Amino acid sequence: MTSKPHAAHTLEIVTLDADQVTERLDQFADMLRACVHDGASIGFIEPFPVSEAEAFWRDKIVPALNGGKRTLFAALDQDRVVGTVQLDYDTMPNQAHRGDISKLMVRPDCRRRGIAKLLMASAENRARDLGRTLLTLDTRTGDSAEVLYAALGFETTGVIPDFARDPDSEKLSGTTVMYKRITR
Repeated sequence: MTSKPHAAHTLEIVTLDADQVTERLDQFADMLRACVHDGASIGFIEPFPVSEAEAFWRDKIVPALNGGKRTLFAALDQDRVVGTVQLDYDTMPNQAHRGDISKLMVRPDCRRRGIAKLLMASAENRARDLGRTLLTLDTRTGDSAEVLYAALGFETTGVIPDFARDPDSEKLSGTTVMYKRITR
């Protein structure tokens, strides 16, 4: 059976608070698990049970959102979570001009629709609204995400070799550290 492509007009980028993420915990866990199973290097390795995916959102992200120093953006397609990115601005006083981009992911069956670009634009706009002028991130060296970030104006500062284990093998991959200056 061939799945139909998702209609672009049903896509909505929203910010979700801790309670809203908790209400959709199963969707977030399913998306994370699907991304890791597809080879995304976002901190987890196979085998990756759904319970571990749920624990990540419940135990790491929900408390961070409750702290008020992180914004989570979700891409919803007909009320289904199909993508997410986070802007972390819990920085030290001498870094109050900076924010970190983390955990950009789009469900494998929803890619190539511009969702990642929309999520990143939302995070950048929020950073700008907060008076942040510098965004930082890291991504597995050689991934398609590295190309995406460069196309969005992020510049490479360097590569850290053997930074993390790939999700589906013992291979160690480097991480590319990137930044983007934004104007207020």
